[in-house]
Amino acid sequence: MNIAHLKLFVRLAATNNISSAGKELGLSPAVAGSYIKKLEEGLGVRLVHRTTRKVSLTEEGKAFLRHAEDVLSSVEAARASVGAGSVSPTGTLRVTAPASFGRMHMMPALKGFLLRYPDLTMDVRFSDSIVDLVEGGFDIAIRSADLKDSTLIARKLAPDIRIVCASPDYLAEFGEPSSPQELRNHQCINLMGFDSWVFDTSDGHLSVKTNGRFRTDNGETLWDACADGLGIAINATWSVYKHLHRGELVQVLLDYPLVSDTGIWAVYPSSRLLAPKVRVFIDYFAELYGSEPYWGQNI
Repeated sequence: MNIAHLKLFVRLAATNNISSAGKELGLSPAVAGSYIKKLEEGLGVRLVHRTTRKVSLTEEGKAFLRHAEDVLSSVEAARASVGAGSVSPTGTLRVTAPASFGRMHMMPALKGFLLRYPDLTMDVRFSDSIVDLVEGGFDIAIRSADLKDSTLIARKLAPDIRIVCASPDYLAEFGEPSSPQELRNHQCINLMGFDSWVFDTSDGHLSVKTNGRFRTDNGETLWDACADGLGIAINATWSVYKHLHRGELVQVLLDYPLVSDTGIWAVYPSSRLLAPKVRVFIDYFAELYGSEPYWGQNI
């Protein structure tokens, strides 16, 4: 299978125009058309629908596209592994990330990332569902949950510090707890299924079963409810650092840190060769966040 044919096919899928795709690769329309024809003949299937104005992928072409991109990524990774020239990452990078974290901490940085790597395009899905990377065709997933899939490789991008906080209005009305045990006398806001809070104390780990009149399955709703004075809640510093800076939330129980081994992770399928587009994405955001990310400073 000819690599030049695959490169043209991938660009054709992005432009829906054989002439434009060929021009990007320095090919005449006639040569570009012959490349696609030879690729189809080699596979024995029609990959594109042709009209006088544009082309579009057939169902077979759509199915083949992801595999073509994977082949090109593997070739790039192989060249990079032996230092074969200056390899600029190309192709489409498919990323999935938690919705709130993605909007708050990835989107503001993506413009700079794409400016640094102009040959990359991105498909991004922000969802709180844990998706299957291989089945979904993703190159990278950003996760803050426990990592349970041993078939994935993970790199920590940043710590994910969890704190207990409440609004000044709530504390003015109900008082501030001085120990974890006192949480039993307070309204506590929980995500569904996470009502036992574990603290690190001088006597070891202490688990406190919390209760309250409000609980939710959505992180943003949890932050809003906490800021609105509905109770005390556990929050990640990346999610509420602006609330804390504005004084809308106050950290409590500072002498009793939560027991947590969470982090912000980039995970990707196990592979002998890491594609350059995956490597540069991980390196970029690991450098951006660092061991002391901006959302944890001055808190």
